[in-house]
Amino acid sequence: MNVLTENNFDLIPEIALDWNKEGKGAILATVVETWGSAPRRIGGQLVVSGSGEMAGSVSGGCVEAAVVFEAIDALEDGEGKLLEYGVSDGDAFAVGLACGGRIRILLEPVGAVLPVNILEELVQARAVRRSAAYCVNVRDGTRSILYTGNDTRMRMDRSGFEEDNETFIAVHNPPLRMIMIGAVHIAQTLVPMARLAGFEPIIIDPRESFGSEQRFPNETVLNDWPDEALNALGDDARTALVLLTHDPKLDDPALQFALRSDYFYIGALGSKRTHGKRIDRFIKNGFSQEQIDRIHGPVGLNIGSATPAEISVSILAQVIDKLRRGQ
Repeated sequence: MNVLTENNFDLIPEIALDWNKEGKGAILATVVETWGSAPRRIGGQLVVSGSGEMAGSVSGGCVEAAVVFEAIDALEDGEGKLLEYGVSDGDAFAVGLACGGRIRILLEPVGAVLPVNILEELVQARAVRRSAAYCVNVRDGTRSILYTGNDTRMRMDRSGFEEDNETFIAVHNPPLRMIMIGAVHIAQTLVPMARLAGFEPIIIDPRESFGSEQRFPNETVLNDWPDEALNALGDDARTALVLLTHDPKLDDPALQFALRSDYFYIGALGSKRTHGKRIDRFIKNGFSQEQIDRIHGPVGLNIGSATPAEISVSILAQVIDKLRRGQ
């Protein structure tokens, strides 16, 4: 059994489509129900090829071997399955859980059960950063891709069954991004923290001496004017913007773009006095109070942070709070 060990958890539909096109065969295994403390959330996926290659995970190790065995059988038979496993306390403890529970996994052979055109549509939506909901009725087998009507699920990034207990909705949101204006000291600590939390960090700073490869090795740094860079990156509700320069010449053009955007979070570094001046400038420039109220300033939760690393913790915590609870 060949396990792909790279960071491929977010590329499962793409891998499944590639394997199907290559003639390897592919079957998607999706977690549709599980215990509350599982290492993989509902919606977590594993893809298995006809030769036993696998990518992703559905349990962190508890039931993977059994799922792969069932998946290869289902792929050969061309039939979907809904598996259910009871995980013992001992097995759960082995993968870092305090106690066992129940897990249900949906198997869908690509082509025979999951239509290739639907998988292609899903992959295309993901490629252009368009939120999509993959819906499957586990009773009658109907499948579709929806782009509207699941606002709460999309915002909360939460897959699950509808009230009918038959229709499972797998949320496919674009990857989270955190765009930072200013390649400053705080950005050097915030970038790795953001990446660990699941964000793709992007730094924008036209000052090449700040936004250099030496200061940010192997990171995406755009040495462009902020509003131009933001316009090129596009506007979606899976993006957080953090302004770190203290310089209105750099921060204000970014804010002018952001306040008209769908970004779920906008934060600006600076004292209360600095933020007051910022508010005055934007009121004079015709922005409404509702737009200005979107700015978290001074940026970050008030945890008494003092060092760049502590300030980064406060920023990341506030971003996550906004993402998950809308605070």
